[in-house]
Amino acid sequence: MEAIVECVPNISEGRDADKIERIIEAVRHLDGCAILGVEPDADYNRTVITIAGEPEAVKDAAFLLISKAIEEIDMSLHEGEHPRLGAVDVCPFVPLKGVSMERCVELAHSLAEQVGKECKVPTFLYGAAAMNEEKYLLSTIRKGQYEGLEARMSGGETVHSDATRLPDFGPDVWNEKAKRSGGITIGARGILVAYNVNIDEKDAKVAKMIGSLVRSSGRLVKQDNGRKMRINGLLTMVQGMGVPLEAHGISQVSMNLRDVEQCPMHVAFEACKSIAADHGIDAPGSELVGLVPLEAMLESGRWYADEDTEDEDHLVKAAIDGLGLSNLEVFNPQARIIEWALQEAVSQ
Repeated sequence: MEAIVECVPNISEGRDADKIERIIEAVRHLDGCAILGVEPDADYNRTVITIAGEPEAVKDAAFLLISKAIEEIDMSLHEGEHPRLGAVDVCPFVPLKGVSMERCVELAHSLAEQVGKECKVPTFLYGAAAMNEEKYLLSTIRKGQYEGLEARMSGGETVHSDATRLPDFGPDVWNEKAKRSGGITIGARGILVAYNVNIDEKDAKVAKMIGSLVRSSGRLVKQDNGRKMRINGLLTMVQGMGVPLEAHGISQVSMNLRDVEQCPMHVAFEACKSIAADHGIDAPGSELVGLVPLEAMLESGRWYADEDTEDEDHLVKAAIDGLGLSNLEVFNPQARIIEWALQEAVSQ
């Protein structure tokens, strides 16, 4: 393939295996793209799906997946630890090879318009595809989550300004369709690494504290007289929060590394591990959600390797061991590194 785009839809279902399979099955037959990963999480009640291939094929796959997810998922019944706005909480296009960010923006706009028009659900754009500057951050669009969407679209009390309140496509009024689907969010961005650090505690007390210290936005400090100030966090281009992971009896610092070159995985891991140790708590490993670029693994491998080498297999193994990526389940680099997984899929 001369041009390769990645698309990473996150659907708000991580517990019903049959429902997830029906959603995935809607796109398995398409030529020109491949499903590289399907990662459900019961605690988050969310599944991260990774698709890659030729740009138009990937866009077609994203539409079919979103359509099926809207059909299968009822957001009025949804509960989970992860913030979410709708049945497909986020669906970003990411340029991988021979594709510009501008092309990914075009794909996002085309898909959002199609979803809004044909599925008749509220659809938001974010990231490089945002229609205005205020909608650039996914976290801004997601404020209030699904539970706040009715008031937001009905003119009620909301945390949103006029610039972020309403969707970019689809209906801008609350109805039964919107109640079921929630808001669908589509965007374009550079490579983002979803990365969680495991904290050996059940109640997420320390994990939440770590999240507020390491994330770029830091902490908002308030005085009784109403004065407020923002104290920036330790890490660059990082979103983070602490959450309990009940299925494993631990907690996690759940992070989005928005620019893995500015904040490599080993920097995020060692920062969280150091703060946890200050409170007498272990950080036994970490977890990647979705797929990761090869270079990100190599960069962390260089930190943990016991010798100077550029051998990819050696560096990848060093990264897996150093970051504790097999702490919760075995990390398979052939399936989880984007370049290796796509090569495998294309060769089949």
